Amino acid sequence: MSKTLQDLSQKMRKIDIAMLSTHTAGGNIAGRPMSNNGEVEYDGTSYYYTYEDTRTVQDIEKDDRVSLAFMGEKGFSVAVEGKAKLMRDKASLEEHWTKGLEQWFKDGVDTPGIVMIQVDATRVHYWDGEDQGEIKL
Repeated sequence: MSKTLQDLSQKMRKIDIAMLSTHTAGGNIAGRPMSNNGEVEYDGTSYYYTYEDTRTVQDIEKDDRVSLAFMGEKGFSVAVEGKAKLMRDKASLEEHWTKGLEQWFKDGVDTPGIVMIQVDATRVHYWDGEDQGEIKL
Protein backbone atom coordinates (compact mmCIF):
# COMPACT_ATOMS: atom_id res chain seq x y z
CA MET A 1 0.00 0.00 0.00
CA SER A 2 1.47 3.36 -1.02
CA LYS A 3 2.26 5.87 1.67
CA THR A 4 1.59 9.60 1.50
CA LEU A 5 4.01 12.32 2.53
CA GLN A 6 1.93 12.75 5.69
CA ASP A 7 2.32 9.02 6.50
CA LEU A 8 6.08 9.35 6.14
CA SER A 9 6.15 12.52 8.23
CA GLN A 10 4.64 10.73 11.23
CA LYS A 11 7.31 8.01 11.12
CA MET A 12 10.14 10.46 10.42
CA ARG A 13 9.38 12.33 13.66
CA LYS A 14 11.01 9.49 15.58
CA ILE A 15 14.32 9.85 13.69
CA ASP A 16 16.81 12.10 15.46
CA ILE A 17 19.59 12.35 12.86
CA ALA A 18 19.54 12.66 9.06
CA MET A 19 22.61 12.16 6.88
CA LEU A 20 23.03 15.12 4.48
CA SER A 21 25.17 14.34 1.42
CA THR A 22 26.65 16.87 -0.99
CA HIS A 23 28.85 16.78 -4.09
CA THR A 24 32.39 17.96 -3.39
CA ALA A 25 34.54 20.08 -5.69
CA GLY A 26 36.48 16.94 -6.64
CA GLY A 27 33.31 15.13 -7.69
CA ASN A 28 33.09 12.89 -4.64
CA ILE A 29 30.12 12.62 -2.30
CA ALA A 30 30.48 13.84 1.28
CA GLY A 31 28.01 13.02 4.03
CA ARG A 32 27.54 14.42 7.49
CA PRO A 33 24.96 13.92 10.25
CA MET A 34 22.47 16.73 10.81
CA SER A 35 19.87 17.06 13.54
CA ASN A 36 16.36 16.18 12.33
CA ASN A 37 13.77 18.18 14.23
CA GLY A 38 11.03 15.75 15.15
CA GLU A 39 8.67 18.56 16.14
CA VAL A 40 8.37 19.72 12.54
CA GLU A 41 5.92 18.00 10.21
CA TYR A 42 7.80 16.95 7.09
CA ASP A 43 6.19 18.43 3.97
CA GLY A 44 9.03 17.88 1.50
CA THR A 45 11.19 20.72 2.82
CA SER A 46 13.85 20.29 5.51
CA TYR A 47 15.84 22.89 7.42
CA TYR A 48 19.28 22.50 8.99
CA TYR A 49 21.64 24.98 10.63
CA THR A 50 25.39 25.11 10.15
CA TYR A 51 28.25 27.59 9.99
CA GLU A 52 29.30 29.68 6.99
CA ASP A 53 32.87 28.33 6.97
CA THR A 54 31.94 24.64 6.58
CA ARG A 55 32.60 22.35 3.66
CA THR A 56 28.86 21.75 3.52
CA VAL A 57 28.25 25.39 2.57
CA GLN A 58 31.11 25.36 0.04
CA ASP A 59 29.73 22.21 -1.59
CA ILE A 60 26.18 23.60 -1.85
CA GLU A 61 27.44 26.87 -3.37
CA LYS A 62 29.08 24.82 -6.16
CA ASP A 63 26.32 22.22 -6.62
CA ASP A 64 22.89 22.53 -5.01
CA ARG A 65 21.93 18.87 -5.60
CA VAL A 66 21.87 17.05 -2.25
CA SER A 67 20.44 13.96 -0.64
CA LEU A 68 19.13 13.15 2.82
CA ALA A 69 19.03 9.69 4.39
CA PHE A 70 16.83 8.81 7.35
CA MET A 71 17.08 5.47 9.16
CA GLY A 72 14.25 4.59 11.52
CA GLU A 73 13.05 1.60 13.47
CA LYS A 74 12.06 -1.81 12.14
CA GLY A 75 13.43 -1.36 8.62
CA PHE A 76 11.92 2.08 8.02
CA SER A 77 14.20 4.20 5.80
CA VAL A 78 13.75 7.29 3.66
CA ALA A 79 16.03 8.62 0.91
CA VAL A 80 15.39 12.18 -0.26
CA GLU A 81 16.84 13.81 -3.37
CA GLY A 82 16.54 17.56 -3.52
CA LYS A 83 17.91 21.02 -4.10
CA ALA A 84 19.55 23.01 -1.32
CA LYS A 85 19.39 26.76 -0.72
CA LEU A 86 21.53 28.68 1.74
CA MET A 87 19.54 31.13 3.84
CA ARG A 88 21.26 33.88 5.77
CA ASP A 89 18.52 36.40 6.47
CA LYS A 90 17.51 36.63 10.11
CA ALA A 91 13.76 36.37 9.39
CA SER A 92 14.19 32.94 7.74
CA LEU A 93 16.52 31.77 10.52
CA GLU A 94 13.99 32.81 13.17
CA GLU A 95 11.03 31.26 11.33
CA HIS A 96 12.52 27.75 11.49
CA TRP A 97 14.44 28.01 14.77
CA THR A 98 13.50 25.45 17.40
CA LYS A 99 14.34 25.09 21.04
CA GLY A 100 17.44 23.04 21.68
CA LEU A 101 19.50 24.39 18.79
CA GLU A 102 21.28 26.61 21.30
CA GLN A 103 23.51 23.68 22.21
CA TRP A 104 25.25 24.20 18.84
CA PHE A 105 24.56 27.90 18.29
CA LYS A 106 24.92 29.61 21.68
CA ASP A 107 23.67 33.02 20.50
CA GLY A 108 20.70 31.59 18.62
CA VAL A 109 20.03 33.25 15.26
CA ASP A 110 22.53 35.95 16.24
CA THR A 111 25.39 33.43 16.33
CA PRO A 112 28.18 34.78 14.09
CA GLY A 113 28.45 32.84 10.82
CA ILE A 114 25.20 30.90 11.19
CA VAL A 115 23.57 29.67 7.95
CA MET A 116 20.36 27.72 7.39
CA ILE A 117 20.25 25.03 4.72
CA GLN A 118 16.82 24.57 3.14
CA VAL A 119 16.42 21.31 1.25
CA ASP A 120 13.44 21.12 -1.11
CA ALA A 121 12.77 17.50 -2.04
CA THR A 122 12.28 16.50 -5.66
CA ARG A 123 12.00 12.76 -4.97
CA VAL A 124 11.33 10.78 -1.79
CA HIS A 125 11.87 7.02 -1.75
CA TYR A 126 10.88 4.99 1.30
CA TRP A 127 11.20 1.46 2.60
CA ASP A 128 8.98 0.24 5.43
CA GLY A 129 9.48 -3.44 6.04
CA GLU A 130 8.43 -5.05 2.77
CA ASP A 131 6.52 -1.98 1.64
CA GLN A 132 8.37 0.53 -0.50
CA GLY A 133 7.46 3.39 -2.76
CA GLU A 134 8.35 6.72 -4.25
CA ILE A 135 6.82 10.18 -4.04
CA LYS A 136 7.83 12.78 -6.63
CA LEU A 137 7.43 16.41 -5.68
